[in-house]
Amino acid sequence: MTRLADLAEAEALDAADPLRGFRARFALPEGVVYLDGNSLGAASPAVFDELRRAAEEEWGQGLIRSWNIAGWFDLPLQLGDRIGRLVGAAAGQTVVADTTSINIYKALHAALALRPDRSVIVAEAGSFPTDLYMAEGVVSTRPGMELRLEGRDAPIIEDLIDEDTAVVLVNHVNYKSGALRDMEALTARAHRAGALVVWDLCHSAGALPVELDRCGADFAVGCTYKYLNGGPGAPAFVYAAHRHHDGMAQPLSGWWGHARPFAFETGFAGAEGIRRFQCGTQPVLSLRALKAALDLWDEVDMEALRQKSIALTDLFIALVEQKCGRHGVALETPRQPQRRGSQVSFAHENAYAVMQALISRGVIGDFRAPATLRFGFAPLYVGYADVWRAAAALEEILDTGAWRDPRFAVRAAVT
Repeated sequence: MTRLADLAEAEALDAADPLRGFRARFALPEGVVYLDGNSLGAASPAVFDELRRAAEEEWGQGLIRSWNIAGWFDLPLQLGDRIGRLVGAAAGQTVVADTTSINIYKALHAALALRPDRSVIVAEAGSFPTDLYMAEGVVSTRPGMELRLEGRDAPIIEDLIDEDTAVVLVNHVNYKSGALRDMEALTARAHRAGALVVWDLCHSAGALPVELDRCGADFAVGCTYKYLNGGPGAPAFVYAAHRHHDGMAQPLSGWWGHARPFAFETGFAGAEGIRRFQCGTQPVLSLRALKAALDLWDEVDMEALRQKSIALTDLFIALVEQKCGRHGVALETPRQPQRRGSQVSFAHENAYAVMQALISRGVIGDFRAPATLRFGFAPLYVGYADVWRAAAALEEILDTGAWRDPRFAVRAAVT
């Protein structure tokens, strides 16, 4: 597959792709190669229909009654179980609520409450920044708590885990490099030391098979607007293993996490199970958009998805190195397929301008500071011809120096 001679061969692979039927279920603009589903997933017409129904009929006609008659109240748990199926979690352990950042805060506090005699949080210096910011915030609320970071305090995260470690906060797939962690091995390493683990699944949920229960995970968080295509700002999810439910507590004791929210009691009494991880009133329109986005996932074979992801990323790496290596483009993503998620990153000293030039040609990826070209491959709607066209566009931009146009150097607020 890495020796494709021309675009026609890539199109032939698309014609034989067992997942090819899913592409028509996304509203992709004509002429665009979309390789940024690891930042914001593509929209589906089914989502538009669901939003119209929720707004015009349920809100417009049902009004407040729709909390009951349209089932709004139970959506966080129902959708949580549907996401749970995609991340290897049995029912009753996952809930859709709040944002990834807020859920990290809740999960870290919950883990610390289960390990009250320990004083260390372990994380990654190369983590997505919000994970570190939230970990710093948790540490600031607990005198004597210490934050140890892989890449700062030791070369590898395993060397930081000891008898003082309460919880390890770690990304399953690194947001920048796409490197994939061995969930089972790292979880087992933490458990041998008596520590718990919070897994960040933002770049793996919907991109590859995840097996939280089988790997013995304790807690996990993730977003739904990337590979799950829930829409910009779609609510996140949080997972807590059944074995922790009786003893866990989270600090954001909002009324939706109360055992009897409409009893309007003065004191807080936490709900049973994963419902306790809810906080405030949930965004119903966003939940309904997510509901429609998840519908097609009931038909997806996750192993087939993973195999296509590997094939797409293998092909892109090979083509870019073949066509663009002479221009100083350097692979940042693990070359071994089993060690990467569904994205590929290349370093280039003028990465921002190069990416803007690509976007102007309809090949949409993104830039991550200081010098990373990042490309996400959502196998449900990205094909082999897309990969060919993206590599060809990158070659043309580098060969001609088109990226040197001053307009491509102007930094936007979102990169």
